[in-house]
Amino acid sequence: MSVHPRIVRSIPFWILVAGSVAAIGGGTYVLVEKLSHMEATILDNTATGVDVYVGQIWGVFGGILLGAGVVGLALALATAALSSVFPREPRRTAGEQDRHAAVPASEHVISEPVVSERAASEPADSTETTAVSAADTTAPDPATTSTLESPSNDPQQR
Repeated sequence: MSVHPRIVRSIPFWILVAGSVAAIGGGTYVLVEKLSHMEATILDNTATGVDVYVGQIWGVFGGILLGAGVVGLALALATAALSSVFPREPRRTAGEQDRHAAVPASEHVISEPVVSERAASEPADSTETTAVSAADTTAPDPATTSTLESPSNDPQQR
């Protein structure tokens, strides 16, 4: 069993981390590049309306992208922290599942009440209970089975 939390092996977690880092990087690039270009053109008096007004929109877009990346990274870190606080039950490997499925039916014990002939003639409070194996395929005693379970061939009881 691995000592790492499950979150370390989670593909969606790493997609969130990578996407958040990419959004932070892309947003920072767009924000800094557009705002520095707009500042340079305004300071040297060569700015046009497109540089000023469209540059502002690109700056806002870069800021939104940067903020979304920061929120995504914060979510990833919070998820990792919660994952370490609430550990999950380890998964069974295929070998362990096969081992549990390979237990033969004869090893399973089913406890059923069995009434002996002696107990059938006595009052109902003195019944014996014994464990019967699931592999036990002997025929039931006709004297102890009810007529609902197996119909009798005796015409008087019909």
